Order: sequence, then structure tokens, then C-alpha cells
Amino acid sequence: MVNAGGARMMEVGAVLPEKVFYIDRELLKQYADASGDQNPIHQNEEFALSVGLPNVIAHGMLSMALVGKYVSDFAGGSAKVLEYGARFTKPVIVPVGEKVDLTVSATVSELGDDSISLTLSATSAGVKVLGMAKAVVRK
Repeated sequence: MVNAGGARMMEVGAVLPEKVFYIDRELLKQYADASGDQNPIHQNEEFALSVGLPNVIAHGMLSMALVGKYVSDFAGGSAKVLEYGARFTKPVIVPVGEKVDLTVSATVSELGDDSISLTLSATSAGVKVLGMAKAVVRK
């Protein structure tokens, strides 16, 4: 991925390379253990269905973290990420035995003297899972 400090000139409207992260039940378990978020909607299909969800769903903060990794990789490190935010719009659904995608891309929306603003896209199975997703990184 070309980073913010790379030789290639950035311009408004430039589309950054897409990155696909794969999420499965094992990753959900690892994230739950690391974060302490043991909510059963992220691990127990029967429970998830009982509360009206279509299946087990990924932790929203896991999705945010993966998109954040995309941004920090582009920027050349997390210290160069000045702002990052999004809203959850739809869950990432993770059926048992499957690896589902979290597909991330970005478009350069503004160039400042020392910064690059990005409009981010995050989808899973073609469904937009984050809205109003934006980041600002240092050049």
C-alpha cells in the first residue's frame, strides 16, 4: 500500500488500494479474550438468534480496529493518525465455520499542508458496516 509519506503524489479523489480482512469465530474468541468483551452475541449462535440477530456478529470495536489498522498502515504508523472515527451501521455477521470479509478502502477527500483526509469504506458481504467513516493522517 502506498503510504502518506510515499513518493507517489496524492490528489483529491485518489482511491487507495482495497484491503480485505477475514473474520471467523476463532478471531472473535481471541478478540473477546483480549478485550474482555464476552457478550454472548459474539460467540453463541443460539443466544444471538434469541435476541433477534441473524447470527453471531463481530464486535464493533474489532471492525473499527481493523479499519484503523488499514489507516495506520497507509499513514506509515499509528503516530501519524491524527483523527479517526465512524458510526456502526450494520453488523458483520459471522456464521459458524465461515470466514467473512471486512473489505476496506479509502478515497482522498482533502489535502492540507501537512495532512491527508480520507473517506473510508468498510463492507462485509457487500453490505456497508460503517458509516461516516473518516480519518486524517499526517503527510
